[in-house]
Amino acid sequence: MADVAKALSEQTRSLFGSDYGQASADPGLIALSYKRKAEYDAVKELPRALAEKQAQAATSRGPKRPKVQNGRSTALVRINNDKPRTNGTSAGGSTTTTSTSLVRRPNMLQARPEWHAPWKLMRVISGHLGWVRCLAVDPDNQYFVSGAGDRTIKIWDLATGNLRLTLTGHISTVRGLAISPRHPYLFSCGEDKKVKCWDLEANKVIRDYHGHLSGVYTLSLHPTLDVLVTGGRDGVARVWDMRTRANIHVLSGHKQTVTDVKCQEADPQVITSSLDKTVRLWDLAAGKTMGVLTHHKKGVRALALHPNEFTFASASTQTIKQWKCPEGALMQNFDGHNSVINTLAVNEDNVLFSGGDDGTMCFWDWKTGHKFQSNDSIAQPGSLDAEAGIMSSTFDRTGLRLITGEADKTIKIWRPDPQATPETHPLDWQPTLSRVKY
Repeated sequence: MADVAKALSEQTRSLFGSDYGQASADPGLIALSYKRKAEYDAVKELPRALAEKQAQAATSRGPKRPKVQNGRSTALVRINNDKPRTNGTSAGGSTTTTSTSLVRRPNMLQARPEWHAPWKLMRVISGHLGWVRCLAVDPDNQYFVSGAGDRTIKIWDLATGNLRLTLTGHISTVRGLAISPRHPYLFSCGEDKKVKCWDLEANKVIRDYHGHLSGVYTLSLHPTLDVLVTGGRDGVARVWDMRTRANIHVLSGHKQTVTDVKCQEADPQVITSSLDKTVRLWDLAAGKTMGVLTHHKKGVRALALHPNEFTFASASTQTIKQWKCPEGALMQNFDGHNSVINTLAVNEDNVLFSGGDDGTMCFWDWKTGHKFQSNDSIAQPGSLDAEAGIMSSTFDRTGLRLITGEADKTIKIWRPDPQATPETHPLDWQPTLSRVKY
């Protein structure tokens, strides 16, 4: 047997060894070399037409393209890297080498964040007997409305914090509120599957919108059309004609609860978030999905539209992402809020607020994603520590007051510290390589 193997080995050397200069090499290596030659030798050189085209491209674009010599491309030819590439001569006559691997890319250069005054607690308002789940501010900035787990809707004076009115009609937790800027109407939705339209001049319900199969968790008014969009536990967003109560569209596509919905004038006119970890952009005219954003790893619980820019933010557990409309391109991540984030709000001064399920609050610079303040909301005396969650938030029309609805049944109003200056509260910011703006 050994004699047969030896004979085959000598026969292999005699047949193929001279082609590769490996007369004394292992027959296995020779066989491998032959296989490589048989399979790849035909494609080692570019066809003449392609080589000429590449030569023209090389002359027009500069020296960094593959060189072509005698109609033969050297694109696949191995370069000897034993010698360093020289880029000039130093003062002493020795050659200097440079590398582009350490040159910072343009999107790695971080802009300095804008300075923002720290926010302080201004007022605590008590009156609800359940978690304050939703808030809305009057378009004239005179009052704000809150809905809670005690099934009531309360209207408060924004300047003094006094209670103006209590509306009863829901038979379960009120989860969403919106005040129309063009009509004397207040819209509410709740876990009782009801969507109601209140006439604020008569303080009574004038319309009900029937159609949801389970609790309704969020609603939003279109800024220019007489259209109302609601979303809930049945996993669909429904578009309603405000006056006729007709269900115009059923926006189906989410696999789980729709947690938040936002409307804006330009496409995408409707944006929804869901516990199925996605954000969907909708074509309102066709009632179909324009795009699905699947970047989040946990259920998305909150959305916030910037009042001036064509951008928005979405929040899931420990993650906030900023997106560019209309295509939904990811702009940047806001890292550092290690909590289940229930609510987002953004004002015209580029301050983004995020409120957590454990009572943590973070304030961010919208442009750069820098977290300039973080603190904990303190549960009221007599409350459990577990009731320190922030369930809802909104800025008033000026952006100088932040209203939060909390799990300790209170409403807290925050404002920027009027005494703060860049000298007394300097910007605590260091550029880091980990932050990337896309």
